[in-house]
Amino acid sequence: MIAEELINQMIPPLKLSDTPAKAVRWMEEFRVNQLPVVKLRQYLGLITEEDILEAKVAHESLQTVPFGYEDVFVLYNQHFYNVMETAIKNKIQVVPVLDEQREFLGVITVNDTISAFGQMSALQGQGGILVLSMNERDYSLTEISRLVESNNAKILSAYVSPDEADPYKIRLTLKMNTSDLKRIIATFERFDYRITAQFQDATDEKDDQDRLDLLLRYINI
Repeated sequence: MIAEELINQMIPPLKLSDTPAKAVRWMEEFRVNQLPVVKLRQYLGLITEEDILEAKVAHESLQTVPFGYEDVFVLYNQHFYNVMETAIKNKIQVVPVLDEQREFLGVITVNDTISAFGQMSALQGQGGILVLSMNERDYSLTEISRLVESNNAKILSAYVSPDEADPYKIRLTLKMNTSDLKRIIATFERFDYRITAQFQDATDEKDDQDRLDLLLRYINI
């Protein structure tokens, strides 16, 4: 599962023309301690309750409030583990999601990440993950399984989701029983399947639990 699929559409960004009082009100409403600030869709950073309290300018604009985290974000196509690690490393409750032009796409909350971890539980265990993008009419799990099995591997589970970048395509996440994906990737490419991401040993059970423990420990701080 990638970051773009986890964006929380309920949490809007702030603008520089918004007031600190509005920012605090939104933080209370959405139960978060940070909110993103954008200017013409460009991500500027995260503003926190602490930033606003220290500035003591509740009725002015956010232009008068210094804030940071301008380099704290994930790209839309990064795995949700990157979201978890960004939240833990920076001790934030919302993780901004950007495209390659640094345009703001939305945020993912820590709770969203925990939910994603639960949804991916079926993919836990030793092995590798491939993410494919394809036209909906080209989707055939029988054919895809045949290609995987031709490389002496098996699909343990499959997860289909819309491809947010193209409404006419779907995204297929496959968990394999092997972490050596080179031959499988070569086979898919030979049959014109487009691979958008690959994670080898990304869901090792111990690593999964370590990440989740860190995230839960952060939430309980």
